[in-house]
Amino acid sequence: MKLIKFIVPGEPVGKGRPRVTMRGTYTPEKTARYENLVSLEYQSQCGRFQFPDDAMLDMRIIAYCGIPKSASKKRKILMRSGAIRPTKKPDADNILKLVADSLNCVAYRDDSQIVDCQIRKFYADEARMEIIIKQILTPD
Repeated sequence: MKLIKFIVPGEPVGKGRPRVTMRGTYTPEKTARYENLVSLEYQSQCGRFQFPDDAMLDMRIIAYCGIPKSASKKRKILMRSGAIRPTKKPDADNILKLVADSLNCVAYRDDSQIVDCQIRKFYADEARMEIIIKQILTPD
């Protein structure tokens, strides 16, 4: 079973809604930049590996949001321990959408190959996302 794990540094970002203007539809700049970062970090840490086109994939995302500087010492301790977890934006589903879309044609043919997933949000001193993708093997 092939398993890939990589880290995307910085505050987690969720997929923004497409913007519609007189000139057409476009992806918000913040979303486009972060999708590019996810793709580049994957390529940097995992090389050119791509799951087979017919692979069923399991994706796990752990989003670590930075601890607010304004939080009290007591609250910071609770955040670090996982007793208090982020209930703020970005939404878990938008995090998944951004990561899954950014790895199309990079880690796999299409994000429709993802058949199982989990997104978890925590606080940490160092904001980042840890992404694990593994192929689910079918019994022969």
